[in-house]
Amino acid sequence: MKVNDAFWGVLFMALGAAVLWAVRDYPNIPGQPVGPALFPGLIAGGLCLAGAVLIFQGWRKRTEAPWVEWDDWVRSPRHRSALAVLLGSVLFYILVSDALGFLITSVCMMVALFRALQVPWRKSLFWAVVATVVVHFAFYKLLRVNLPWGVLTPIAW
Repeated sequence: MKVNDAFWGVLFMALGAAVLWAVRDYPNIPGQPVGPALFPGLIAGGLCLAGAVLIFQGWRKRTEAPWVEWDDWVRSPRHRSALAVLLGSVLFYILVSDALGFLITSVCMMVALFRALQVPWRKSLFWAVVATVVVHFAFYKLLRVNLPWGVLTPIAW
């Protein structure tokens, strides 16, 4: 990864910790094997693990190149826009997932993230829809985690 390992690692770990802090008071659903905090908790754990790996890789490579290269990162419009898309998509999900529903919100968010990674539009849309349907099926049908339906409530299955 040719980005600032230390910065991204700390950012991922902070984001994961923030998600874990936000879901700490989610109530358990009686009669359900898992609660609504499972999915955000898995995402937060993945972010913390990815952050730790990035920090460790940066620490191991510190003799090859400077560990923190602020000038290149700060001056790169691509990196600044990718960071804005990442933070904006998380904020977007938090603010509108109840109103729009998991399916619509997740597709929009994933398309934005794929486009930030410079994936072509058609592939971005295809993989965003596929991933959203797979995640929805796994959590809503298999694990019976209630996900918000939002505007799609009349056709919820």
